[in-house]
Amino acid sequence: MPLSTVATGREDVTSPWPVREERRVVSVLFADIVGSTALTERLDPEDIRALQRAYFDTVAGVLRHWHGVVEKYVGDAVMALFGARRSDGLDAYRAVRAALEIQRALDRRPMPGGVRLRVRVGVATGEAVVDLAAARDGGHGAASGAVTTTAARLQEYAPAGGVVVCAATHRATADLVDQRALAPVALAGKALPLDVWRVTSPARPRRPRHEGPLVGRRRELATAQDQLVRAAREHRPRWVSLVGPDGIGRSRLLHELRHALREVDGVAVRWCVAHCPPYPKGALGPVAELVRDLAGVRDSDPPAVVHRRLAALVDGLVAPARATPTVAALAALLAAPEGTATATGGPAACRQVLLALAARQPVVVAVDDLDRAGPELDRFLRALFAAATLRGLPLAVVATHRPQLADPLPVPDDRRCRVALAPLGAVDTGRLLRRLLGRAGRPAALAGRLLPLVGGMPGYAGAYVAATGDGEPGLPEAVRRMASARLDLLDDALRAVLTAGAALGVDFTAPAVDRLLGWAPGRAATLLRRLATADALLRCDRHGRYEIVDPALRRTAYDRLPRAVRAEFGRRAEQWRAAASGRVAPTRSGTPAPRLATARPADAEPTPSLDAEKVSALPAEPVAALVASAAAPDGGRHHHAAGTRRELIAPGRRSTMDGAGRWSTPPASSTWNRVRDGGTRAADDLRSDLGWSPRSGGGHEDTVVRILPRLAAGPRRHGQASDTVAGHDRTVRSAPDGRAHRPPSPPAGRGSAAVVLALRQAAAERAGQTPPRGGPPLKRVA
Repeated sequence: MPLSTVATGREDVTSPWPVREERRVVSVLFADIVGSTALTERLDPEDIRALQRAYFDTVAGVLRHWHGVVEKYVGDAVMALFGARRSDGLDAYRAVRAALEIQRALDRRPMPGGVRLRVRVGVATGEAVVDLAAARDGGHGAASGAVTTTAARLQEYAPAGGVVVCAATHRATADLVDQRALAPVALAGKALPLDVWRVTSPARPRRPRHEGPLVGRRRELATAQDQLVRAAREHRPRWVSLVGPDGIGRSRLLHELRHALREVDGVAVRWCVAHCPPYPKGALGPVAELVRDLAGVRDSDPPAVVHRRLAALVDGLVAPARATPTVAALAALLAAPEGTATATGGPAACRQVLLALAARQPVVVAVDDLDRAGPELDRFLRALFAAATLRGLPLAVVATHRPQLADPLPVPDDRRCRVALAPLGAVDTGRLLRRLLGRAGRPAALAGRLLPLVGGMPGYAGAYVAATGDGEPGLPEAVRRMASARLDLLDDALRAVLTAGAALGVDFTAPAVDRLLGWAPGRAATLLRRLATADALLRCDRHGRYEIVDPALRRTAYDRLPRAVRAEFGRRAEQWRAAASGRVAPTRSGTPAPRLATARPADAEPTPSLDAEKVSALPAEPVAALVASAAAPDGGRHHHAAGTRRELIAPGRRSTMDGAGRWSTPPASSTWNRVRDGGTRAADDLRSDLGWSPRSGGGHEDTVVRILPRLAAGPRRHGQASDTVAGHDRTVRSAPDGRAHRPPSPPAGRGSAAVVLALRQAAAERAGQTPPRGGPPLKRVA
């Protein structure tokens, strides 16, 4: 049955992807005319009709420009949605910019009869159920949720010609627009007063602040720095791209690169950096920022100071006869960066100054977030690079952008370098979290809780540290926005596969995805391979089991599913697991689900049996912690109970703990992080206590002390070891490039669930309770 039927009770072939409705975080704009009742009383109906047409045309044009969707017209009010079908992570910002533009557009446009219209606008951000097929202009009822009512109520408290936003919208746009707090307002139906802010204007682009040392990017930094040094020494311009998704640390690496490369062979390097804001007001704004950086001009400087600093910049770089017109063109560019007629000579003057500087010393032109810029900046960089190449100048261009943007300049491979930023390893992520927690005055022990949530994304780490309280850490708003934008870059089929994988849990297979989506066998396999290779959103082991790399992406995809679809996914997933494990689960109609065969590795070890009394003899608290961890939704993958490991594996043994909450036993080898045979003997002793056969192969254990080396690992190959309950968190091994890598993890099989049930049986028998059904065989000791 199509999933659109599950969500809405009807089939719809026009549904954008397998579900018709989604739970999405949207921004709602509600605009209403001030004094509309008095106007209708005073004007003729035909005049009112002409006035409404002009008003609605003006508002709708602005909304389309900012990619908003008109949900409905209510009398003379307009309600629009931002982020209803596609999110770019800037939905709230686009809604606020549209609200400001509506006010200016109505002020500029003459209305029929000479009437001057004033409107109030409210913008609210929150979760709503969105009908994806109806999310278009005039799609009445496309969104349902409290956020729509909140936006309508907020506009009532806005002054005439003003824009008022809620707290969520304020947080999403804090650094992008100028706002001032108003007195809290009491809205009908709300238990507590709401904090509101009035937005006055877009803010000047602010450079991001970067504090603290760079963590885990030595290889990428060295690669980019080597390219810039070669450009300076060989007098051959080079183009360096720092590429990665939002939150990976592109801007942070660019900041570090600028401070690391100050000179080459004793000659100072001249840097000029421009940061592209989202949806810039002017096409030439980044070029103007390059000039400001070169001349040391601040936004608050008066015209006389700007003119004096520009004259000092061009002094000696251009011919005296060209100095005055060059300064005038640059000053016009700074005063009118929107690319008006007075600024048309600014880019040429800026290019002339940069080329003259490169004739004296190495020059690096850097543009942050190039994918936000318009074609005008691309043309400027192309012309600059071509002229520097023709003259043989030591000039380099550094650009940061998302992976979806192709390099704008087709240059030979030996002069173009694409530095791809991957998520940080567990060790580096733990170091970063400890430093951020220490700077925030939070206990370093929180690093163990946040480590599996961050997923190696430095931007996520800062957001989680700022948002984490005493309770269970939730998904920060900033992280959700980045994950939503990344998810919506996928087409419908890829989104469907990724969402099905999120519903299946930590890891999944292509047949399971086919079963969840109701697709023909084999359809999901090609899409999963694409997500694992081209898009790098999935990780695949050698047994064909996939895992979503970004935990925030997995959670965001699952949170979008309506409750009915989640229940249907859960039912289909249970049928799949039952068939894969040899059980028979009833379908919705009560008939048994068909059994599906699953491949088992030829060298897989059998599920271990447990001696109930020997398990019961283990300390109660560590066993209970292991059971809770292995029974968690993630299968115990992120279990970091240091005390549990130490007591179960090496009681009384001197150990140390790293930033990720893992215990290690010294001494260790510097190459493979091994410990002596004492660690192996401690683990093997516990194996014999549990009634298991000795570990095959002998040899050394890895640094991280093992929690029951066979416990919950399920089928796996000889010689591979596991340091967590579910057998996923592998040993960190050093590679020749100095980065931390993890070998592929063995797939979780029946052993994991079986051992959990066995431990539960032992714990239940010890407590005198009825043990749960299932699990591995328990050997009774006479």
